[in-house]
Amino acid sequence: MSGRGRATVLLVVLGAVLSVLGAGTAQAAGYRYWSFWEGSGSGWAYATQGPSLVRPDDGSVQGFRFAVSADSQDAAKPRRSPDFAKICADTAAKDGSKRVALVIDPGTAADAPQGETPPPPRTACARVPKDASSAEALASVAKPLRYGSDALLCAISGYPVAGCGEQVSGTTGTESGRATASAPTSAPTSASASASGSGGSGGGGPSAGVLFGVGAVLLLGIAAVAQARRRRG
Repeated sequence: MSGRGRATVLLVVLGAVLSVLGAGTAQAAGYRYWSFWEGSGSGWAYATQGPSLVRPDDGSVQGFRFAVSADSQDAAKPRRSPDFAKICADTAAKDGSKRVALVIDPGTAADAPQGETPPPPRTACARVPKDASSAEALASVAKPLRYGSDALLCAISGYPVAGCGEQVSGTTGTESGRATASAPTSAPTSASASASGSGGSGGGGPSAGVLFGVGAVLLLGIAAVAQARRRRG
């Protein structure tokens, strides 16, 4: 193969690689929803079960954060520390019940639905029966709650007024700029919002599938060049 032919093949391969990467970026999307967190002395951890399934112990701290995120690795944490002693300082222990500290963070204006303004973050101490779930503890201090047909937590204390796990276009984690809403779709299955657990690959770069596709394209390009050389020889 001539130098010009090799250059043509390499340009084709490069174009294919850029197309794959571009497709991965274009497909990256976030979802606007309430994520669910469990607090400890070391900070916040994304919950592995939904609030309707978790039965927190007395002295537990549960967090809820409204934001745009792609998955658990990309999700924004509550902006208040999980400090049970401080949140429940004025709520005495009582036989037959438990105390659950709650941090409710409606997020920033950047993540709010069009035309809505998030209320300020707040904390509350819920005294509930010993077998109560996190969802029941939340309902005792933050009504009205709104759920979707698939048990997705859509609103806390009436915020947001509308919408439920809708997909948004643009970059995820929009702390510095408002995301543009597109047609609503189902949010990814999320332990933070419903009764099932979820994993995540992170929303900040190409997924493993995209990188695999890039590698496959490169291998095909190399094979094409090698075959051309064998034919020439």
